[in-house]
Amino acid sequence: MLVFVWQNGAFAQTANTLNVTTTAVPFLRISPDARAGGMGDLGVATSPDAASTFYNQSKIPFAKKDIGLGLTYTPWLKDLGLNDVYLIAFSGYKKLDVNSALSASIRYFSLGNIEFTDYSGQTLGTGHPREFSFDLGYSRKLADKLSIALAGRYIYSNLASGYAASGSTYQPGKTFAADISLFYHGATDDKGGWNFGLALTNLGGKIGYTNSAVEKDYIPADLGLGATYTMVFNEDNKLMVGLDIHKLLVPVPPAATGNDSVDNINLAAYHNKAITSSWFNSFSGENQFKSLQFSVGAEYAYQDQFFFRTGYYYEDPTKGDRKYFSVGVGLKYNVMGLNFSYLVPSGSGTNRNPLSNTLRFGLTFDLDSNGDNNTNTQSSTN
Repeated sequence: MLVFVWQNGAFAQTANTLNVTTTAVPFLRISPDARAGGMGDLGVATSPDAASTFYNQSKIPFAKKDIGLGLTYTPWLKDLGLNDVYLIAFSGYKKLDVNSALSASIRYFSLGNIEFTDYSGQTLGTGHPREFSFDLGYSRKLADKLSIALAGRYIYSNLASGYAASGSTYQPGKTFAADISLFYHGATDDKGGWNFGLALTNLGGKIGYTNSAVEKDYIPADLGLGATYTMVFNEDNKLMVGLDIHKLLVPVPPAATGNDSVDNINLAAYHNKAITSSWFNSFSGENQFKSLQFSVGAEYAYQDQFFFRTGYYYEDPTKGDRKYFSVGVGLKYNVMGLNFSYLVPSGSGTNRNPLSNTLRFGLTFDLDSNGDNNTNTQSSTN
């Protein structure tokens, strides 16, 4: 059981001290795929699979199979002995023809059983906070090696519905968002080569949690750029290496001045920025290099059936200080695939990664509409 205390405003001051840009529904930033999790969350320009809906949906028209399905279970805070906090992600696509495809995915995040208390520590009751998102997408080739995708997403966040504090009643937060992405598919099965990807994700409205919410919170809009290079040594051995760079399209909160009146005015102006202008404002007011997150990963494939993965994720210490290595393995047999990833323990205290010592598990299915599924293929080696 977790203890949850409402302290409006305290989070913004803490974030300002560390210069961390915080958002609502942060579960949308948790990597929901075991394959990508084994490569330091690399996913923007990797080869297409069912989990492409989470990273770059424009990859899907280049998938080898007509239908792809994926399911991943991610324990959260497992290293603390919690068993009721987890993320479940399901995704799938169906190719309409050789040039286009439809896709869908859902993410469900359970925060376990939480005891709500007030400032004095008095118990207000218990609840079961939960969040989920559901999206639908359409992707299409623009040329032999270039594709584009559009997707819409519904986001629901129920953290403390029904509880009251400071004269306001808390209610579920709801909003809509959109993704747009591009993919250049230059790698081939026999010679390898380069893939490039660009993804703008979670471009949508702010979200509020009270019946009187005026200053709503930003959702984690993101700009992702990715590149991978595949080396084909022979028909049995292939190696893919890649790099993703992410930029959170959310403006940095104003620095605390120590004057409550000035700080309240600055925070009100920050929350009241127009959505589109907030995306552009995220590129001002700080060292832009420090605002970037990097994923470096590699995947070795043997006979398109056995896969060994590793990766590293880096975030600047002033922006959250998430740094970790990850490893993973995969097995593909006929239409079914199994993926496992493990995040190597990293950090300590408040910097301890929630996924340290955690094993993630993923199950995939690749099918053809005509029923010919006897050939062992794995889209991760395209």
